[in-house]
Amino acid sequence: MTIHPPASPAGSPAGEAPRLERQLSNRHIQLIAIGGAIGTGLFMGSGKTISAAGPSVIFVYMIIGFMLFFVMRAMGELLLSNLNYKSFSDFAADLLGPWAGFFTGWTYWFCWVITGIADVIAIAGYSRELWPGLPLWIPGLATVAILLLLNLTTVKAFGETEFWFALIKIIAIAALIIVGMFMIFSGFHSDAGQASFTNLWSHGGFFPNEFMGFVAGFQIAVFAFVGIELVGTTAAEAKNPEKNLPKAINSIPVRVLLFYVGALIILMSVTPWTQFAAGHSPFIAMFSLAGLGAAATVVNLVVLTSAMSSANSGIYSTSRMVYGLAQEGDAPSVFSALSRRKVPQNALFLSCVLLLSGVVLMYAGQDIGKAFDMVTTVSAVCFVFVWSIILASYIAFRRRRPHLHTASKFKMPGGIPMVWVVFAFFAFVLWTLTTQPDTLTALLVTPVWFVLLGAAWLVLRRRPAHLARYAAFQHELQAEETAARDHASQRLEEKESVK
Repeated sequence: MTIHPPASPAGSPAGEAPRLERQLSNRHIQLIAIGGAIGTGLFMGSGKTISAAGPSVIFVYMIIGFMLFFVMRAMGELLLSNLNYKSFSDFAADLLGPWAGFFTGWTYWFCWVITGIADVIAIAGYSRELWPGLPLWIPGLATVAILLLLNLTTVKAFGETEFWFALIKIIAIAALIIVGMFMIFSGFHSDAGQASFTNLWSHGGFFPNEFMGFVAGFQIAVFAFVGIELVGTTAAEAKNPEKNLPKAINSIPVRVLLFYVGALIILMSVTPWTQFAAGHSPFIAMFSLAGLGAAATVVNLVVLTSAMSSANSGIYSTSRMVYGLAQEGDAPSVFSALSRRKVPQNALFLSCVLLLSGVVLMYAGQDIGKAFDMVTTVSAVCFVFVWSIILASYIAFRRRRPHLHTASKFKMPGGIPMVWVVFAFFAFVLWTLTTQPDTLTALLVTPVWFVLLGAAWLVLRRRPAHLARYAAFQHELQAEETAARDHASQRLEEKESVK
């Protein structure tokens, strides 16, 4: 089983095994992409980000969104170069080697399990605000059960659910912007002062906590963008991917400007940034400030929906990633089975069982906020690894298959130089995590995962099937290098003959 020959379905034995079906339409793909870009980090984590960075948080979100747009464009070019790729772990294995598919697939799975745990923690926390005294394990178990039932039906049902989840988030942010604009232009007064755009710079300027405050904003804000690559895991189940994937990826800058930057500008204009605190949702605070008590409760429900949406995406993506890994022999074969509805149900059960550890984690510590910060930092570091693998795969793609890049209708802007700019940015993000004790602890814990993966790979790579895959990879690599040399010498000869 190999994904190297573009002519055959990736990872399927002679096309006989049941495969994932292309049931996700354009509206599903668009809203899944938006849902991925608007995560729990915006609703729950933005209070901490604003309190750390002040108004400079606007630039934090713009910079992160700008950099990740190029990661998504690189991913889009690679996925569309071979429609047999099911996700980015496939092209990582094909372009960098079997080890890259193994590390990328399992790390992405781990990322979303950790993110799902963070979402279960967030759901439990907000459920307790709505229903004081509610035991934390009740919303935790209910969330996992609901999401399992939703994902066991068909992929179209997942797409439909995520469509409405994302639509609710969009409406909530649009409502916040509209209400906030009305408060600003009507001269709304509160205990914190008058709502005005001048609040953005009249409380210490745009960089009130200087450079290190600006740096602190990156630590939390990066997690708000996890899931932005989710559209890449829908590649095998998207209708007309040549049209729908580029549309979803190209709309990322507009989403970032509207949903992140627009919302944050309104929030900090209505209420000075000095009034925000970690662990409290600025969205709920603003509607409460406007005297819309019922609206604040509704926003609380929207935050719950956002966390449900993120967990739903996590269960979907982890199940598809484990399914792909099992097809390649990188996970137990039991996870490669599809149900009658073409859903990888065994992989779904695995993800849901692990999400239940979020309930245990809440009872292990008293502070939900600290538990959320710890798991989100670990998740963010692992996502940076996955994004880096996507970029490394792009570099290999440009070197090994220049003819496919030339023929591509969806080229990454900036090319190789831009890849190195984004790599430098990722190095900066990792450095920012060393500047605070809580994020540094999570950063130091994360390598344990890669050590465990490395040990598993050392055992797995000795199996006959993996040795055969590696031999096939080496053979293809040599063939492509020979073809590239022949092409270069032919062009040189043509130039000489012209002279």
